[in-house]
Amino acid sequence: MKGLRVLVADDEDAVRATLVELCKSLGHEVVAEARDGKEALELADSASPELVLLDIQMPSMTGFEVARAVAERRAVPVLIVTAFADEDLMREAARSGAFSYLLKPVSRERLAAAVSTAVARFADLQALKGEVGDLKQSLEDRKLIERAKGILMRDMGVKEQEAFSWLKRASSHHNLKIGEVARRLVSLETNKVKVS
Repeated sequence: MKGLRVLVADDEDAVRATLVELCKSLGHEVVAEARDGKEALELADSASPELVLLDIQMPSMTGFEVARAVAERRAVPVLIVTAFADEDLMREAARSGAFSYLLKPVSRERLAAAVSTAVARFADLQALKGEVGDLKQSLEDRKLIERAKGILMRDMGVKEQEAFSWLKRASSHHNLKIGEVARRLVSLETNKVKVS
């Protein structure tokens, strides 16, 4: 795994220093260090980290609160680092948007495994979001194509297959996706109706 830009947030100086050194030993660049939740959130915005390590119990905001706020603002994997092995806290970490959960004391090997897990889970989620977006776009295009075919069938007095062939030719002729041709045709029809 290539080195990541990391934000480390922990209110205990010794723990934070250890996490920073471990991150560096794994080839990561620590771009920001925070002593409390509010500072962590500000640095998550300004330092553009590619990975955020958060303690749970910090002054001003908990790690869970920071994780939720970070998830709302930008797409970045969050790793919770804590001394608490409580299952309820683990579930809360997942609900807050954390991609991995690591117990203190942290070793280099365990940090490497947790970072790898967090980054892999994050990549999977991003890919899934992309697929969902593609499916939504495909469905929207399909609806527009059906509407466009209906318009062409009505206005040109042709059957469905001929209307679809017309859309395909227009798509090829104008070097546009067929969904875009359908979108433009439907838009013209909508504007024509509004003017009438």
